[in-house]
Amino acid sequence: MTMSIGRVPPNLIVDFDVYDPGLAAPKDVMQEKVAELAALGPVVYSNHYGGHWIVTHYKEAHQVLTDPQTFSSYPNNLVTNELLGKFIPLELDPPEHTAYRKALQPLFSPQRMKALTDKIRGVVNDLIDGFADKGEVEFVSEFAHELPARIFLALMDWPLADAPLFSKATDTILFGKPGGTEEESNQARMEAGFQMFGYFQNVVEQRRSNPGEDVTSKLIHTEVDFLDGTRLLTDEELNRMFFLLLIGGLHTVKGSLCWGVWHLAQRPEIRDRIVADPSLIPTAVEEILRYEAAVVPGRRATRDVELGGVKIAKDDQLIIMLCGVNRDGAEFPEPLKFDIERQPNRHLSFGAGPHRCLGSHLGRIELNVAFTELHRRIPDYQLVESDPPVWHSSQVRGCVRLPITFTPERK
Repeated sequence: MTMSIGRVPPNLIVDFDVYDPGLAAPKDVMQEKVAELAALGPVVYSNHYGGHWIVTHYKEAHQVLTDPQTFSSYPNNLVTNELLGKFIPLELDPPEHTAYRKALQPLFSPQRMKALTDKIRGVVNDLIDGFADKGEVEFVSEFAHELPARIFLALMDWPLADAPLFSKATDTILFGKPGGTEEESNQARMEAGFQMFGYFQNVVEQRRSNPGEDVTSKLIHTEVDFLDGTRLLTDEELNRMFFLLLIGGLHTVKGSLCWGVWHLAQRPEIRDRIVADPSLIPTAVEEILRYEAAVVPGRRATRDVELGGVKIAKDDQLIIMLCGVNRDGAEFPEPLKFDIERQPNRHLSFGAGPHRCLGSHLGRIELNVAFTELHRRIPDYQLVESDPPVWHSSQVRGCVRLPITFTPERK
């Protein structure tokens, strides 16, 4: 749908495209650009992708995220491939959303998270073992990319050996074909999506016919209470839920791992405090999440509404720049200060309201364990001046390449 630009105050019209590669390369300038938007007002307007509003302040972002009756979560993305359908339950609204979310909750129960923690520590150290004695590593491909893919598989009780398949497919779905045309990228995204759905369908068929005690089997055979009655989830519903869990868990954790290493490498005095006192890691993780939010969620207005002094019309599309929202001085004192002991730290990197990230606790565990073991085993890591990091921009921000060096670990 194309919005009417005539009703938008001229001073709020900006030339901003969240998918513009120039926001991330040759240097990541996303935060600077979003700060410029925030200076214009809490809600501004871009005419890209048929026109959409951009939310940049904390108060308005929280209002949008916690009011699903007024701001629908579908579509979540400005650029959508309708052949892949909706992300379930992310792109559904209450009450429909509630039943699916409830079905997924056992995956993330406190008992399940506790059981996974030791497995996560084992995966983290296995990955570090692969490069600790070399004194150098391309951090994305050898650690940040692999860790969340393996943990997703562990969460679902699927074979860890399949991690490379998931890593490659999700990259293609999110970023298209490197160097390709828009048409080639869309084709690559579709093929990767169908490849993932094919994998999921095989899992569903196997565990429908031969159920075990694994969490996937339990999910497949659990009856769910919907408004129109109680039933098992269909194959398509399961496949779409798996797809969201994969995408949601992979690139947010990957991005936070990279930003954490990048910011701490440039602040060795803070990094050394963490090495000396690992009890600082939980609050450091929260500050990394605040300082560089990975996700730019989308919403659609279901009615005419005023937001931040701006009149939003029914069916208008919005995106929420969480990376800028988390640097709003009205909510965070000294917002540009990287403060690893910041408290309170009510960042919105995991969202808010009924769509708040279901896997936030798992993500926090992954990040806490990863930074604990990295600072124990390769504590003096540094960036490589001649080979700087490569970032990417989209509605999921992140890192493509991050070379670091460190003192090799003695065997």
